[in-house]
Amino acid sequence: MRTPRNPRSAGAVEAFTEIMGRKHVLTSARATAPFTTGDRFGAGEVLAVLRPGSLVDMWRALQVCVDHDLIVITQAANTGLTGGSGPGDQEYDRDIVILSTLRIDQIHLLHDAREAVCLAGATLFSLEDALAPHGREPHSVIGSTSVGASVVGGIANNSGGTQIRKGPAYTEQAIFARVDERGTIHLVNHLGIDLGTDPTHILDRLQRGEWDAADVTPPPPDSTGTAYAEHVRELAESPARFNADPTFLHEASGCAGKLMVFAVRTRTFPLEKDKATFYIGTDRPADLESLRRAFLAADGPLPISGEYMSSHAFDLAVEYGKDTYVSLKHAGSRTLVRMFALKSWANGVFAKLSGMGPSVADAISQKLFSLVPEKIPARLAGFRDRYDHHLLVVVSGSEREGTARLLEEFFAAPEHEGAFFECDAEEAQSATLIRFGVASAASRFFVMHRAEASAMVTFDVALRRDDEDWLERLPPHIAEQLLESVYFGHFFCHVLHQDHVAKKGVDPVALKQEMTALLESRGAAVPAEHNYGRLYPAPAPMVEHFQQLDPLNMFNAGVGETSPRRRWA
Repeated sequence: MRTPRNPRSAGAVEAFTEIMGRKHVLTSARATAPFTTGDRFGAGEVLAVLRPGSLVDMWRALQVCVDHDLIVITQAANTGLTGGSGPGDQEYDRDIVILSTLRIDQIHLLHDAREAVCLAGATLFSLEDALAPHGREPHSVIGSTSVGASVVGGIANNSGGTQIRKGPAYTEQAIFARVDERGTIHLVNHLGIDLGTDPTHILDRLQRGEWDAADVTPPPPDSTGTAYAEHVRELAESPARFNADPTFLHEASGCAGKLMVFAVRTRTFPLEKDKATFYIGTDRPADLESLRRAFLAADGPLPISGEYMSSHAFDLAVEYGKDTYVSLKHAGSRTLVRMFALKSWANGVFAKLSGMGPSVADAISQKLFSLVPEKIPARLAGFRDRYDHHLLVVVSGSEREGTARLLEEFFAAPEHEGAFFECDAEEAQSATLIRFGVASAASRFFVMHRAEASAMVTFDVALRRDDEDWLERLPPHIAEQLLESVYFGHFFCHVLHQDHVAKKGVDPVALKQEMTALLESRGAAVPAEHNYGRLYPAPAPMVEHFQQLDPLNMFNAGVGETSPRRRWA
């Protein structure tokens, strides 16, 4: 165990050990590395990593943190892309503990599975698994689900994802701990479930799912979406969704770890089994925007999803995201979750060995999967060769014929160029997984080109809903500083991911600041759905929100480039 930076930290590790046992209090650098190193960004030292097995142990550990003046970062799967679920390189004035919730993964279904109470460590994959027999699905599908992300993490970060009708992950029903300015811990139960008044009794009953039907408030009306869909239809001079949007900030929702969340109650959605997938290609970005507006103006429900990728992103996914989409295609989400966890663990181990680096496991995976033959369906490969810009649109089966007519009429017009086809089952699966593979392609490219690269410069950006000139064109003096650039995203929401790899010798911090200023000058908002983490400076209203949630600044201190010091000094 490293030497505490604060005398008040003395005795904390023993107190934690009394609560959850020596096995679940990690202090060595090797044991804590998988928890202290972010998936892409962020790394730092901690006093200990705690692995409680119950909500009551979480509550008791929090009291120790308050008594010993510690910073606590509540962490689930550590799959975030901006470093916000671990420590950073900041001037902390207190010792840090990470409280890992993965052992507390119970899910309780309510009202014939129309709602779910997900405890702190429950994953989206587990929720998807629990809902499938009931013909239901969670807010998020594929994406975060397949890398083992947690339900609470998605709520805390207002994650958005591919689902046009559903909007950002959001709930006003949660149970959490807050520490006031006097250092007093308060358990706030807004789950809509009467569990009593004593905190330990409440948390114990919650974990066991011990309540009567009469103790639970009624569910909301059932539907395949939320009011967000109509919000997207408005071609307003503002983004559809972004992390600082006050519409989606409420207690646990959007808290970015500034509360200790024990559980959330979320609605679920009818599983759409009959779906149609259309693959669209064009060389003109303006045609995709015109098509987007045609869909938004059309009668009937919006598509389930509409995902953009460039042909260059397609190629990078095939080469550098191959392990992701091949594993999902042939082994399924469960195997990918295990692979992701194994890779994170292995990278943590290799990072401590002489002559090794923090991404050896990625390099090994890249080499191994390059040997795996994988045939791209012919029509997908043909569109990849013919067109620069691709859109993958998924609609309900009842909208199949109407969507085909809309697309036929659109591309028959002389002012539009491009083509489309309806995918068969294999094409739909391959296209979806290739698009998902794009998300890991740039980071893998960076790993394999470290000798030529300085750092990754990434954005998840929310463009104005009315922005016709949606595809970024970088000024030459910026483009020449980049080794690689990848563009993809959730097109109907105008939320795009822009992953860049800066050349060796380039200052990535200065470059990101300049690129951010260009985006904001267009009325865009960053970040859109991955939250601030250790990458983005939180705007003043968001800082005020964090301060209201956490007046002592003891939860996830320093997130959003805010002060890492006691009482926000």
